[in-house]
Amino acid sequence: MQKEDFFTQIGQFRRSSVGKVPPLKASYDLLNNVIELLFPILSRKECNSLDKEFEGVTKQVTQLLQTINYEKNQAQLLALQFIDSFPAIYDLLIKDATAIYEGDPAAESIEEVMVSYPGFYAVCIYRIAHELYKQNVPVLPRLFTEYGHKQTGIDIHPGAQIGESFCIDHGTGIVIGETTVIGNHVKIYQGVTLGALSVTKDKAGKKRHPTINDSVTIYSGTTILGGKTIIGHDTIIGGNVWLTESVEPYSIVLNKSEVYVKNKNPEYDHIIDFVI
Repeated sequence: MQKEDFFTQIGQFRRSSVGKVPPLKASYDLLNNVIELLFPILSRKECNSLDKEFEGVTKQVTQLLQTINYEKNQAQLLALQFIDSFPAIYDLLIKDATAIYEGDPAAESIEEVMVSYPGFYAVCIYRIAHELYKQNVPVLPRLFTEYGHKQTGIDIHPGAQIGESFCIDHGTGIVIGETTVIGNHVKIYQGVTLGALSVTKDKAGKKRHPTINDSVTIYSGTTILGGKTIIGHDTIIGGNVWLTESVEPYSIVLNKSEVYVKNKNPEYDHIIDFVI
């Protein structure tokens, strides 16, 4: 490709992208300001009065929406609707933090969960992004959750529907797809994937990811796939399980594996008579 053609293509792409994607830095600044407004314990700066902080966030949202071609009045209305959702988001996040605290013997306080647990931080970002997703705001919700993904290693699509008292323990490597539905009091460990059986483009807009009903625990390394896969309430899914079919309530699902221990002493070549 000639240099002139290269510059022409870049120029065309820049022009065609205007109004489609909000500025990244402004998006991340807004997200952090919302988190710090809800939880001053996470603040990087001195807190102002709540009125000023709410006013500042409302202005940020309005301006950011205008960069993706919202009219000013429409942007202001969406910003106010977003702000009005903060009490509900806060209540959900307090329940999430409490669930993590009560589910982890190592946690000494809810405050510790808020400031140091990546699972809480990822869910916090998800719940903020989910509100904008419900308002059909393009791109911005995904920018928020991908920012959380980079920070924590936890990938939650903003379109997922997640109930209250959601507990992520450890969290690294968790993937929760767009059409996943998760009930109340669900606990998920690291490395869990709630994904789709097929990722072809014709599946867009369809239920592709599993439904996890209330009071389910999913241990590390488990993969659950498919929009028709339903995990019944009060079920325990053991580690390293692969599931593409539904499970009845009150089930225990295990991946049985045997690890044999052999003595390294060359005088012994038999298997020791126990299994882990």
